[in-house]
Amino acid sequence: MTKRLLLLAALSVGVHAAAPAERPNILLIVSDDQGYADAGFQGAKDLATPHLDRLAASGLRFTNGYVTHPFCSPTRAALMTGRYQQRFGHERNPFYDPADAREGLPLTEKLLPEHMRAAGYATGWIGKWHLGAAPAFRPERRGFAETYGFIGGGHRFRDWTENLAVEYQVPVERDGRRDPIPAHLTPAFGAAAATFIRRHAAEPWFLYLAFNAPHMPHEPTDERLARFASIADPVRRKYAAQLSLMDDAIGDALGALRETGQAGRTLVFFFSDNGGPISVNGSRNTPLRGAKGNVYEGGVRVPFLVSWPDRVPAGRSDDRPVSSIDVFATALAAAGAPMPTDRKYDSVNLLPYLEGRDTGAPHERLFWRNAALLAVREGNWKLVRGAGPADELYDLAADVSETRDLAAARPEVRARLAAALDAWNVELVDPVFPGAGGRPANSKKSAAKKQP
Repeated sequence: MTKRLLLLAALSVGVHAAAPAERPNILLIVSDDQGYADAGFQGAKDLATPHLDRLAASGLRFTNGYVTHPFCSPTRAALMTGRYQQRFGHERNPFYDPADAREGLPLTEKLLPEHMRAAGYATGWIGKWHLGAAPAFRPERRGFAETYGFIGGGHRFRDWTENLAVEYQVPVERDGRRDPIPAHLTPAFGAAAATFIRRHAAEPWFLYLAFNAPHMPHEPTDERLARFASIADPVRRKYAAQLSLMDDAIGDALGALRETGQAGRTLVFFFSDNGGPISVNGSRNTPLRGAKGNVYEGGVRVPFLVSWPDRVPAGRSDDRPVSSIDVFATALAAAGAPMPTDRKYDSVNLLPYLEGRDTGAPHERLFWRNAALLAVREGNWKLVRGAGPADELYDLAADVSETRDLAAARPEVRARLAAALDAWNVELVDPVFPGAGGRPANSKKSAAKKQP
């Protein structure tokens, strides 16, 4: 071989070896039922979230950050596919039944971790799954090479008795096999995330860290509960304690990034899966109207952070509407992987907006549908349908709490948004599985498998 060929071969090897290190890691952190107001970076005074506050300071806070649905599983289905979940019929929470091949994210959809693995990324899932319990729906069959968590839609946090038939008491599993019961679930998830991060320090990775905190049932440690003794409301006190445990677990993961020199090259997303169920778990969505389950702002607008120290300027807020669905296209773009074109995708690559190269709006419109409840946002205008006898119209710039219905005063805006909502809605399909609320009351499968 000539010297020239040897030099070219060496350069080729060097470029190939350097490529993985140049691509960022992707850390996707999702909390469960966290209220819009419930973090220090969102202005909370009675709660303590120092690790999330540090993450906010290291990146960008989207004040108009949304999810695609006002409750758990549908939001996760859109997050994993880059498509509104109603395009493939995942509009309900799947009923927990490992023998039911209908109840889960349809196998016709290719998930984000499958694309990331194809791009040469190590992939991991930790925490809550809630995208189907039958074998074909499980995370290890949908692109995640390493897994640790529970398959259902919720879980006890401590002192539970394992029961394969009871959703909130199923075993915690590691790579598909039963794992020892941890002292408390939330710190265990943080420790598992830190271990994953350290183990893959020499290669690009994608980690989906999905907490079930601060979802009910609240079971904080005694030590953590005592820290918030000044909160008079006992439910709010437990909520604050559980949220604090989650914040520390997130701190474990972020600390592992810093300790291993990966913080600068890691793209981190954080948001809740829906708005807080304010009458249930002690959360607050102030100043937003509504809560988990409805399509007012309190149901779908969430705390939303993005950090990438090597690329995204720190310490900023951005009021442009973005969505959790945008993680899909953004992660692929950051990884240098192609955006698929085999079907209609709704995800937008946020990198040009994060880096300041594009000053426009990422989305012309955002849409929501939960059964008969629908909504569309265009700029500062939002139309809500199904909550009352007629379409409602709100100017979110002037009325973020959605208290003044302007449908009668601005009929031209109402008509334009109604037409856009109708056009989007006809592209969607009906739910493809009955879901947790769709079982007949006398069905054997509706027996008490799910805990409160």
